[in-house]
Amino acid sequence: MTGAQSLVRSLEAAQVEVVFGIPGGAILPAYDPLLDSASVRHVLVRHEQGAGHAAQGYAQATGRVGVCMATSGPGATNLVTAIADAHMDSVPMVAITGQVSSAAIGTDAFQEADIVGMTMPVTKHNFLVTDPDDIPRTIAEAFHIASTGRPGPVLVDVSKDALQARTTFLWPASLDLPGYRPTTTPHRRQVREAAKLLAAAERPVLYVGGGVLKAHAAAELAELVELSGAPVVTTLMARGALPDSHPSHLGMPGMHGTVAAVTALQKADLLVALGARFDDRVTGKLSSFAPDAAVVHADVDPAEIGKNRVVDVPIVGDAREVLAELVPALRAEHADGHRADLTTWWRQLDQLRRTYPLGYAEAEDGSLAPQRVITRLGEIAGPEAIYVSGVGQHQMWAAQFIGYERPGSWINSGGLGTMGFAVPAAMGAKVGDPDRVVWAVDGDGCFQMTNQELATCALNGIPIKVAVINNSSLGMVRQWQTLFYEGRYSNTDLHTGSAVAMGQRIPDFVKLAEAYGCVGLRCERPEDLDATIEAAMAVTDRPVVVDFVVHRDAMVWPMVAAGVSNDEIQYARGVSPEWDRDEETSTEDDAAPTPTGAGVAHEGEGQR
Repeated sequence: MTGAQSLVRSLEAAQVEVVFGIPGGAILPAYDPLLDSASVRHVLVRHEQGAGHAAQGYAQATGRVGVCMATSGPGATNLVTAIADAHMDSVPMVAITGQVSSAAIGTDAFQEADIVGMTMPVTKHNFLVTDPDDIPRTIAEAFHIASTGRPGPVLVDVSKDALQARTTFLWPASLDLPGYRPTTTPHRRQVREAAKLLAAAERPVLYVGGGVLKAHAAAELAELVELSGAPVVTTLMARGALPDSHPSHLGMPGMHGTVAAVTALQKADLLVALGARFDDRVTGKLSSFAPDAAVVHADVDPAEIGKNRVVDVPIVGDAREVLAELVPALRAEHADGHRADLTTWWRQLDQLRRTYPLGYAEAEDGSLAPQRVITRLGEIAGPEAIYVSGVGQHQMWAAQFIGYERPGSWINSGGLGTMGFAVPAAMGAKVGDPDRVVWAVDGDGCFQMTNQELATCALNGIPIKVAVINNSSLGMVRQWQTLFYEGRYSNTDLHTGSAVAMGQRIPDFVKLAEAYGCVGLRCERPEDLDATIEAAMAVTDRPVVVDFVVHRDAMVWPMVAAGVSNDEIQYARGVSPEWDRDEETSTEDDAAPTPTGAGVAHEGEGQR
C-alpha cells in the first residue's frame, strides 16, 4: 500500500473515531484513502485553528486522544495556537500535518514551514516522517505519548513523498521508547508522610487541579474529602472534579475565585496540591502565597514539583494512584489516633461563605445582567449538560455561576487563554458526546474569531448551542481599563450590542446565525430570559445562537489584581475584607473578617 494508506490504516489501528481537518497539497495523498475508511470519520472544518480546538473539545469530553489534520505551511501554522493551548492545559491530542517532499525540505519550497521546529516548545513530542515504513510505528508512539503520563499534544509531520511511496503496513506489537518512562505509581513512603501531615494539620486545604480530571480520579478525590474532612478548592481547570454542592467545596480559588477559597489558601497550615501547578492566577504574588502552609505536591509531571513553590513532601505519580494510596494511609493515621480537630477552621470558613457569597447587581437601567443570564442558563440546561467557554469575563462568570456536579461538564481554555476557543471546542465535545446538550458560552469578541465553524456544525449535523454574552465590548479588557486606566476605553468597543455604528449592529448575530443555517435568537430583557433559553433548548436538529445583549459595565468580582497578594482580594469595587490577624486563635464570630470600603455586598449590592 502507499504511505497514505498506511497512515489511514494506522489511525484505524489506534481506534480513532474522528479527525477534524482541512485538505491541502502536501496532505492531499492522505485524504484519498481517508474517503474509504469505514471507521474514521472526517469533519471538514473551516479553519485549521478550529480543527485543533475541536480535537481538544473532543478529548476533554471523552477522555480519548483528539486528532486534527492539516496541510503544510499555513495549514500547519494555523494549528499552532490550538497545539499551544493543548500543551498548556495538558490535553491529549495528535496533530498530523503534511510536509513538502523530503528533497525540498530546507529549500523554501512552496508552502514549506518548519512546523517541527516551530512547535517544539509547545508539544510533548513531535516527529518528522520521511520514510513510509516509519508511519505505523510513529503513529503508535504519538498516541501513546499523548495519552500517558501528563497528557499533551504530539505533532506528526509527514513528507508528501512518504505518503506517496509504496510500503508494507506493520503495526508494532510493542513500543520501545527509551527515555520515556512516566512515573505513575507514587512512592509509598512519601504518601505516608503526606498522610501524617494531613492528619495533624489544623487548617488543611485540598488544592485540586486539572490533573485530577485528567487522571479520572473524581471518585478517589471524593473518598479523600469525606475521610479527611478538609475543605477543597477546585481550580478553573478542575471545575467538576468535586460537585459544587458538596459541603466541603469552597469554590474556585485565584484571581476571580471566591473569598472563602482564596482566604482558605492564604490561612492554611497545609496545602495538599493534587494535579495542580501553582499557576500565577491562583497564587497571586507568589512570595505572599499561603505563607504559613506546609506543602504536599502530587503531580505526574516531576518538572512541576517545586517549580513555583518549595515543597515539603513531593509525590510523583498519577493523581488517581496517589489518591488510591493516600486514602488508606490517612485511614491508618486515624486508626492510630492521629486526627486534628477542624471545628475552629470550619467555623472560620463557614463564616466567610456566609459573609461573602458570590453575588451580582442587576442593571439599574433594566437591561440584562450577564451573571443572571449564565445562572439561568446553568439552571435550565442542568448539570448533565456540557459547558464550553471562550476567554474573558464570560468565562469567569460561567466558572462562578454555573453549578458543576460532574467531571467533564466544564471545558475551557485555561493556561493559554485563547479567544475563539468556545465554538470549535463545543463542536468537538458534541461529536465526542452526542447525547448531551452542549452549550458554548462565548463573548461577542471571542465569537467573531471562530464563528465560521457554525457552518461545519450545520452541515455535519452537530447541534451545539451558543450563548453569546454580548456586552458590545472586549469585556475583560474594558474592566481593566475601568479599574486601572482611568476609564480610557482604547479600542475595546465592538459595536455589536446596539445600533450605534452606521445605524446597525455590526455584525447582527441573529442574521449571522441564520446565514450559517442555524437558528438565531436574541434576548435583551430580563423578562424574556427564561423563555429564550427554553426556546433554544427545544431546538435539537441544528445549531442555535442566542444573542444575549447584556449590560456593558458589569464586572467580574471577586478580584485579585494581577501581581498583588491574595490578601488584597476585593469582594466588590471598594469592598475588601479586613482580616483579624489573630483569627487563628479566635472562636465563634471573632474569627470573621470585617469588611471595609463601600459596605458589605449582599444579594449582589455593589458588585458593579
